[in-house]
Amino acid sequence: MKKLIINSFFVAVLALLFGLAPLAATAQCTMCKTQVESSRTEKDGYDFSGLNKGILYMATIPYLLMGAVGYFWYRNTQATKKVTAK
Repeated sequence: MKKLIINSFFVAVLALLFGLAPLAATAQCTMCKTQVESSRTEKDGYDFSGLNKGILYMATIPYLLMGAVGYFWYRNTQATKKVTAK
């Protein structure tokens, strides 16, 4: 029961950190920022506000996938250790 509570707390904190990280991050690399600034001066009517969110979305997906693979790998390893220990 104690392990379940600790794991639930860890998952909740991790989800909170992943949820709040995009709010504080500015994801534009130098080339993207330069391109947007030059395009903004040329085309005054176009809105570039979604660019940061798009970059964050593209950067977050690989980390989530790696985290999921790592979690399932760890869980499988722990299950295998329990079976071999018995």
